[in-house]
Amino acid sequence: MIERYTLPRMAEVWSDRRRFELWLKIEVLACEAWAELGRVPLEALPKIRQASFDLARIQEVEAQVGHDVIAFLTSVNESIGLPEARYVHLGMTSSDVIDTAQALQLRAAAELILTGLEGVRCAALELALKHRRTLMVGRTHGIHAEPITFGFKVAGWVAELDRTLVRVRTAAAEVSVGKLSGPVGSHATLDPRVEQYVCDKLGLAVDAVSTQIVSRDRYAAFVNALALAAASMERIALEIRHLQRSEVGEAFEPFGEQQKGSSAMPHKRNPVLTERICGLARVVRGYALSELENVAVWHERDISHSSAERIVLPDACCLVDFMAQQLEVVLAGLEVRPERMLANLNLWGGVVYSQRVMLALVEAGMAREDAYRRVQKAALDAMRGEGGFRNNLEGDAVVMKLIGGGLEEIFQPDLYLVHLDLAFDRLGLALEAR
Repeated sequence: MIERYTLPRMAEVWSDRRRFELWLKIEVLACEAWAELGRVPLEALPKIRQASFDLARIQEVEAQVGHDVIAFLTSVNESIGLPEARYVHLGMTSSDVIDTAQALQLRAAAELILTGLEGVRCAALELALKHRRTLMVGRTHGIHAEPITFGFKVAGWVAELDRTLVRVRTAAAEVSVGKLSGPVGSHATLDPRVEQYVCDKLGLAVDAVSTQIVSRDRYAAFVNALALAAASMERIALEIRHLQRSEVGEAFEPFGEQQKGSSAMPHKRNPVLTERICGLARVVRGYALSELENVAVWHERDISHSSAERIVLPDACCLVDFMAQQLEVVLAGLEVRPERMLANLNLWGGVVYSQRVMLALVEAGMAREDAYRRVQKAALDAMRGEGGFRNNLEGDAVVMKLIGGGLEEIFQPDLYLVHLDLAFDRLGLALEAR
């Protein structure tokens, strides 16, 4: 089985140390901008640039003052000393630091997530091409419908993953904005040139009209893009779970030589990876709702969003990253059983060809309602164990008189694949567009 877990990297993106590193970088850049504008002495910059922080000290101060940014600034200022420490956080409010740093965290998290989703897409594309003409039964409502190929099914996953990648990239760009506009966002204490300088140095766009915080519709769009990514992965995982059912047995997720499926039943080969993906998708969807609730805040700012986002943002990113890695493992190691697919396709003597039989009877002159009833009876009898579908048709003198000579051609699955290449051609065009 493939092992390519990058969760330690994702965890680092959201670690306290990384958050404070970004806060410090923003504070230093703001001082540099103020120095260019003459508000901070140039000779103060060397000591400010050498500033550091102590995690234990921050935790100690926060326990006393109940404010993480103040605790952070206390530790940073202690490392700088007076008089230079007086210029740190000049004209700024806490959200200037928090939201701008959070944009960098979200952008870094999105890069990891996109890498994972690209891995899923590559594994799916390889599977689609390999099984481009592997016949199987298409199902609607969980019931046999008409012949398709497994590659065609997987091509649909590839197309959906393409859309997923576009959504996440778009949402990541939308959330990659900073703001240093001071209390209520009016720039009364922060020159807009400071904001522009800091955001340019960080590679962020400036939030055109922020309040004291970056507007949370951006965050909601990002988390909802993650929720859609999770839903798309769940769709794939759910399909594989169905195909692995004992009664179906057409495709199986990887199963290690030493792996066990049940503490009680040695025969069990449970689809634990795909079940895990489906379960986690539910959690991510819940986070999407929470972030939608965070869009509405009181006036220019409250902190009702803050407590939720400390859970929602890192957790949603970690979960989608993990889901992508798990799904890549599943697709890269998927055990496909073409012989079982073909056997299922031919169950009950070919009932999946019922539409072609009915259309052939109509073309031969039979009324559609009459044709439907005759074909339906032959099919349902077969599915009840009363003969096979084709045999039942061959026992119907009226049917045989009208289309008996063409039954062999009607029961050819290749007739259903005449436009199969269209989906792959369209997918190719989509690839060129990307």
